[in-house]
Amino acid sequence: MDTVSDSMLARGLVFIGGFTVLYYMLKWSWICWCGFRVYVLSKVWQTDLKAYGQWAVVTGATSGIGKAYANELARRGLDIVLVSRSKDKLHIVAKEIESQHGRQTQIIQTDFTEGHDIYPAIAEALRDLDIGILVNNVGMNYSDKLVHFLDIPNPEQRTTQVINCNILSVTQMTRLVLPRMVARGNGLIINMSSEAGAQPQPMLSLYSATKIFVTYFSRSLNSEYKSQGITVQSASAFAREALNTVGYSSYTSGCVSHALQNIALSIFFPDWLRLSSYCVKQTEKFAQSIQKKNYEMTERSASKED
Repeated sequence: MDTVSDSMLARGLVFIGGFTVLYYMLKWSWICWCGFRVYVLSKVWQTDLKAYGQWAVVTGATSGIGKAYANELARRGLDIVLVSRSKDKLHIVAKEIESQHGRQTQIIQTDFTEGHDIYPAIAEALRDLDIGILVNNVGMNYSDKLVHFLDIPNPEQRTTQVINCNILSVTQMTRLVLPRMVARGNGLIINMSSEAGAQPQPMLSLYSATKIFVTYFSRSLNSEYKSQGITVQSASAFAREALNTVGYSSYTSGCVSHALQNIALSIFFPDWLRLSSYCVKQTEKFAQSIQKKNYEMTERSASKED
């Protein structure tokens, strides 16, 4: 009897072990296939972005990722509406796009930190345009270094500006362009998140929180409106690579290296460790050391000039 029981137990354990191995093999095979599809196949069979409409609107379009998106969208055949706060920079980027890519441009000068009052004028400027793509890229941090929440410079003004720029701009710009996309049954909205929003980030608390808002807002909208022909994607960097993934993924790290970094961080630097008091203290020490080095470099530069 004991022999029979032991045999049944052994077979049960073998079955459970085999099922577990099969489950993880299928899981990792699916992850590998999704990665191959998003980051490799997407380069071969690219979505025709011109099919979304004639115009693409890019906020924060005069530098960095926003400028890269504007140029890449123009290269792929779209006319560009550039939105930013510097009129001089807007004209410079507009001329570059017109000369390099032969596309039409329009500019809208506005400051997204100012809150609700700016959006009626933006709506009027966009009223007669066939907008197929919106890139909500504009964003800001509250400090050039890692700081505790209560150490944010000029906190009453700065925290409101960050929320206006990083959260309100995304929701209000989406509100302006989405109705006509739905009516047309076609459209693409790309909301720029950040690697800082992939996990909670102590000493970047508000900025990190605004970026996870962008990710969740984008994923939810994509689920709500994909049946109506609308694609909403949350992206983090690399305009050309990220645009390749349109139609393949609702969230993209932008490139394979960033995707692998995210996986590695989630495995080797999990939330319980990153949010621990020990790690927060180490992050604070690191920030202080960087600040000290920057101060010393400034002092040396000043002494050389003297």
